[in-house]
Amino acid sequence: MYDSIETADRAELRDHQSERLRSVLERAYESVPFYRDRLERAGIQPGSIDDIDAIERLPLTTSDAFRSSYPDGLFAVEWDDIQRIHASSGTTGRPKIVGYTEDDLDRWGAVMARSLVAAGVSADDIVQNAYGYGLFTGGLGFHDGGEALGATVIPVGGGNTARQIDFLRELESDALACTPSYCLYLAEALNERGVAPSSLALSTVLIGAEPFTEPLREAIEARLDVTAIDVYGLSEIIGPGVSIECSHQNGLHIWEDHFYPEIIDPETGAVLPEGETGELVLTTITKAAQPVLRYRTGDITSLTRERCACGRTHARMAPITGRTDDLLIIRGVNVYPSQIEDALLAVNAVAPHYRIDCHRDDQLDRLTITVERTSDQSEPVASIEADIRTELSRALELTPDEIDVVAPGTIERTETGKVQRVFDHRNGDP
Repeated sequence: MYDSIETADRAELRDHQSERLRSVLERAYESVPFYRDRLERAGIQPGSIDDIDAIERLPLTTSDAFRSSYPDGLFAVEWDDIQRIHASSGTTGRPKIVGYTEDDLDRWGAVMARSLVAAGVSADDIVQNAYGYGLFTGGLGFHDGGEALGATVIPVGGGNTARQIDFLRELESDALACTPSYCLYLAEALNERGVAPSSLALSTVLIGAEPFTEPLREAIEARLDVTAIDVYGLSEIIGPGVSIECSHQNGLHIWEDHFYPEIIDPETGAVLPEGETGELVLTTITKAAQPVLRYRTGDITSLTRERCACGRTHARMAPITGRTDDLLIIRGVNVYPSQIEDALLAVNAVAPHYRIDCHRDDQLDRLTITVERTSDQSEPVASIEADIRTELSRALELTPDEIDVVAPGTIERTETGKVQRVFDHRNGDP
């Protein structure tokens, strides 16, 4: 453990949460006009919320708050107290601006160090950071966390795969932080250079910033001969470090002494019982520069508060299965891309590279799925297509209009940034 709070009993943790919620409510009410207005309209005074259970009374916050308050309307401190700015992409062309005080950055480094320890990284390890640096929170989040832990950090950043491989070999990096899609790209690059993953010191990859399924994780672990640890975070809350898996890989530990989680029904906003699947809502209960109350993340998951086998007592979230805004409606049927990925990767002849294209012809939706066959497959394409249709029929309530099985290496790879697998041409995607 990095911090004794990780194994605190639930009563102690609730006391921390209640005290910190009262403090953040008072700060938001006094210093952020957006929240003062929302709370007053809801008939809530900060002093009336004295227990974490009462958080359900607070209004929900959506991403529109960041756009309507652009650039600094959600700040609770003056600019003189802002030490760093990050930003995430915005759908209207305006990014979501996120500010951090010096204390916020210290807390972020601490929860990231805690996360790395949970993942099995130690102060004696070398962490190769292949997340992008800059306004994106991934690069500096992992960097500061590694240094706070006392580990050696190699700030390679995104891309530059030849150098990544050289450093993995010559500097003997123990852990690699990157996106799931880059893990697959790196595995192909190692194979092309004739480098066996087993010859590397690399034992752990810390993967996040993109959705992925369990079959994709298994493919990463097999191809790189590593343990792949799921990391979760979002810029609006703090960045990476909100939650992470431990070595048991049975859910992501949410650091509840800083981020209070709830699961709501995406349609009604009602809080759901523990164990039920819905939309994750997070409240920052220690962030100074920009407190966020009951933020709708859009991520679909569930929570359990059972003690983990590792001894940690904080709530664990299941891996993200989709987003409320990535739901595809094809001929009236709801489809999540993760359902398609699960089905595709259940077919042995299919490589973990695919794309989903949605078109509309004469008011009729059409779904096309393109997949790569594995390099060692001689099975006829028609047979592979039949296997894919069988798996998809088990997962979905509709059949794709077209399945295109292509040769290995056909589908475009990405060396930097997040991979795009879904192209909804009905909404203007090229």
